[in-house]
Amino acid sequence: MGLQIFGVPGLPEIVPGADLATMIVEAAATAGTPLANDDVVVVTSKIVSKAENRLVELAGIVPSPFAVAWSAEWEKDPAVTELVLRESKRIVRQLGPVLITETRHGFVCANSGIDQSSSGAHGRVVLLPIDSDRSARTIRESFARAGVDAAVIISDTFGRAWREGQTDIAIGIAGMQPIHSYIGQVDPHGHEFRVQALCTADELAGAAELVKGNVSRVPVAVIRGHQWTHDDTATIAPVLRDQSRDLFR
Repeated sequence: MGLQIFGVPGLPEIVPGADLATMIVEAAATAGTPLANDDVVVVTSKIVSKAENRLVELAGIVPSPFAVAWSAEWEKDPAVTELVLRESKRIVRQLGPVLITETRHGFVCANSGIDQSSSGAHGRVVLLPIDSDRSARTIRESFARAGVDAAVIISDTFGRAWREGQTDIAIGIAGMQPIHSYIGQVDPHGHEFRVQALCTADELAGAAELVKGNVSRVPVAVIRGHQWTHDDTATIAPVLRDQSRDLFR
C-alpha cells in the first residue's frame, strides 16, 4: 500500500492565539484535500510557537556577562546567546561559535532550538513550544471535535550526528506511538531482532518536509496511507535517549 503526502496551502501568517487546528481543517478543505480519519498531520513547530506566543523581542533581553563575552569573541548577538542559555538546562558542547545544548525538554540541538528566520519581524526570535506533546494533543483534540481522528506530529529541523545537512524530526506527538519495535520478531532467515526499533515519527516528519520546505509558506503536511495504531497515551519521551545510555554526552 502506498503513501500520499501533500501540503496544506493557504494558511495565513500565524499570530499569538491563533486556532491552528481549525485553520488547518479549513485550509485543507479549501485546497480540495480535506482531512480524513487515520491521516497523520505534521505541523511545523514554528507556527505552533507563534500561536502559543513563544516569541521574544531581542531588544528586551539583558544578556549576562558570559553571554556578552562569548558573543563578542565569536561575533554573535549577545541577546540571542542569553536566550540560548536560558532555554537550556546544560551546554553539551561548546566549540568555536557553536553551542550544542540540551533543552528543558531533553532535546540535544544547536542553540536550544531558537530560530530567527521567519519570526515575523526583525529583532524577534522564536522559541520551541514549552510542551510539544501537549501542543500536539491540543490540535488532535480539536480535530476530533471537527469529526476527524488524525494523529499529530510537531516537527522541527535538527542537525544529525556524523552527517551533514539537516532533516525534520518529531519533537511532539499525539495519537500514535513514535517508535515501532521489531525486537523479539524474526526475519525470514530466522534471526531474532534484538535492537531494531524504528522511529517512525521522525521518518514521517522527514517525509512531510519534502512537501513543506523552509520558504514555501506551507508549514503543515498530511500523510495518508500510513498504518498506525491509535494510542492517546503516546509522548515523544521514548525517543529521547537517557544520558546514561548515550555514548556521546
